[in-house]
Amino acid sequence: MEIAVRIASAHLQGRIRSRRQIVAGPLVGLLHERDVWYLSGAVAAEPGASFDPEELPWALETIRQAFAAEGRWLSAELIDEASPGLAEALVANGMIIRSRPPLLVVEPDDLLVPDLPTGVTASVVESSAEQAAANAVAADAYEDPDAANPFQPNPADGGNVLIRLDGVPVATAAWTAVADGVTEVVGVGTLHSHQRRGFGALATAFATQQAFERGGATLAWLTPGDDGADRVYRRIGYAPKATAVHLGDPGGHLADLR
Repeated sequence: MEIAVRIASAHLQGRIRSRRQIVAGPLVGLLHERDVWYLSGAVAAEPGASFDPEELPWALETIRQAFAAEGRWLSAELIDEASPGLAEALVANGMIIRSRPPLLVVEPDDLLVPDLPTGVTASVVESSAEQAAANAVAADAYEDPDAANPFQPNPADGGNVLIRLDGVPVATAAWTAVADGVTEVVGVGTLHSHQRRGFGALATAFATQQAFERGGATLAWLTPGDDGADRVYRRIGYAPKATAVHLGDPGGHLADLR
């Protein structure tokens, strides 16, 4: 449970740097200025602390109203072991569990960075132009034009990497702002034309390495999108340490605003 609480607390601290907070009992809603669904959401306000189930209905309603007032759809991200019973309490109040993936963790000594094949290079994004190239790869990989990150000149605030084949960007990954030595590796994506060739593993491993070496992280975590990604991440040293819970809210108030 200790590592789960550390990760959940760091996740909260990292996200509040760039989001407005709506604190309500055991929950905190985090609103990003960009209206992209995965950038905003609710998390546990005090990972590791018990909560009063009687507080949850008004807390969730408060956050629902705040999100609805700005036309935002509400989701929630929890770590089961850091907030036992909170996901089930949210379900009892109308939210639904969308996924419950393993939370995979790696420390510097356990990371395995694959050798670069001939013609392949790995580099940290160092300019807005390179960030645009990384964002273009992510947009293709996720089939989502909103899959974009801003350029972060300070590695402690997060960063992006690019994998190139013969000079052409083919894969990317990012790490988030480091808090308490913890970072999340996110946005792993490979061009559709270059998938299943090991570029995603390279991007993940290199982003993790740079988060350690440049960002000062001592622990990295991620959640795989499917079983195939899970196997890839475990091959480079990530191991399951907890369980993430991703929830959606069909009981929100967006419909009331239309």
